[in-house]
Amino acid sequence: MVSQFSVPWKERGPLEFRGPARPLAALAVMVYRMAGPIVARIPGLILISAIVVTCLVVWAHWGVFGALEAFAADPAVNGAARSAFDLPLTVAEIHAGLVQRSWPAAGLLQYLLWPLQAELVRDLIGLGAVFGLFNLVPVYAIWWERKVAGRIQSRMGPMRVGGWHGWAQSFADGIKLVGKEDIVPAEADKPLFRIAPYLAMVPALLAFLCMPFGAYWVFRNIDVALVFILAMLGVEVVGVIVAGWASNNKWSVYGAMREACQMVSYEIPMTTVLLVPVMAAGTLNMIAIGEGQAGGWHTWVAFTNPFAFVAFITYFIASLASCKRAPFDLPESESELVAGFHTEYSGFRWALFFFAEYAAMFVVGGLAVTLFLGAWHTGLPPGVGAWITSALGDNVFSRGINGLLISGPVWFIAKCIFFVWVQIWIRWTLPRIRIDQVLYSCVQVMFPIALVALVGQSLWMLIPANHVVYRLFNWALSALGLLTIAAMVGIAVYGYRHGRKMVGYLAVRQLPGA
Repeated sequence: MVSQFSVPWKERGPLEFRGPARPLAALAVMVYRMAGPIVARIPGLILISAIVVTCLVVWAHWGVFGALEAFAADPAVNGAARSAFDLPLTVAEIHAGLVQRSWPAAGLLQYLLWPLQAELVRDLIGLGAVFGLFNLVPVYAIWWERKVAGRIQSRMGPMRVGGWHGWAQSFADGIKLVGKEDIVPAEADKPLFRIAPYLAMVPALLAFLCMPFGAYWVFRNIDVALVFILAMLGVEVVGVIVAGWASNNKWSVYGAMREACQMVSYEIPMTTVLLVPVMAAGTLNMIAIGEGQAGGWHTWVAFTNPFAFVAFITYFIASLASCKRAPFDLPESESELVAGFHTEYSGFRWALFFFAEYAAMFVVGGLAVTLFLGAWHTGLPPGVGAWITSALGDNVFSRGINGLLISGPVWFIAKCIFFVWVQIWIRWTLPRIRIDQVLYSCVQVMFPIALVALVGQSLWMLIPANHVVYRLFNWALSALGLLTIAAMVGIAVYGYRHGRKMVGYLAVRQLPGA
């Protein structure tokens, strides 16, 4: 029997849309009724099509920018005339270049391509792409974390919103959070309380600006990109500390102080081990470090010697503490501190903290991929790419095949997503450790290991690359990496084939869309 109760305020009637809101609401309802059944029937095909179309659009931008640079460098196309705003090519010169290369619709494209010469226009397009990826990563990772957590706990996770496996759950949560009331405690430091979420989110966004997704796929290629990204990850902790302090709540302050101790401590071993790939490559430029691993699986820094391998493992563990991920999630610690540093936050500002956290997970995964695990290369020897080019010719099709099979941003993003998944997996597998254990493992375990790895790398560089000891460790570690990947793939295939037996009773009768 359900008990009834009354509330001391007047209940609101049904929401009525008036004026311009009425046709917009009607349009939203119409789109939902038309698109809902289609999305529910073929969600997988729609997802794959969206990914393919996105890749083609990005690739088309790269091709257009490359064509404009080729036009500007061709003396037969680029004459002495200068265009408006001091751009190198006039509309007529772009038309001549398009006709020379047999592009279709040259008369229309000449006007569309002309403004793309401006650095400002290119920067705005690049910023739009970076900001779009920055928003997409947390939306996808939050939904995936809930699905992975459900599977580990013999549940299905989100299953209803959007149909297929609740793929629209993150969008529904975002709409809910934006519509919630933005509460500021009466005794809080209001200016600091309001600005703290942005101090946490903006550095994570800025880290994307120097993250290379490929040899030519980076917004700003600077020689100190690694230092810049580490600085941005370090600034993020300021937002957490300010949030805890400004909340004027003891649980929030406890969480903020834990974050300060944890982040400052683990930055030391993390930055120390990152010197290992820098020493191996002889540069701080992340694109140069990534291109140095293009020779195949065995040229990846993590597999070149045992000290680099230890440095990779040490970095990954320290990065978990940097992102406040279990077993180092002491700043939140819901079993002790309610919600830690963001206890007093709600709505949109609360969501910004989690956007920053999941974006930082992608960034630390990108650092691991770029510095240790082959960057945007697949691990296949470069001879395979040369064979494809010789067989198909140097054209757009062969470059696309090389981008998908040999080297390209798709592989970089796939590796980063793999590391995001590993961080999610660890969170729902390992228990939280105490703050004294966190500091002990940093100061007395990881920092000495980081120093040993750094000194060992310095000595290892004295051994010639063709020496038998160098080759022995190189191939042994490469084989260990291959076996690890094969084991994980095997476990995943086994789990997929025996899913109904493994996830428990709750998933025997799965919800619609499973």
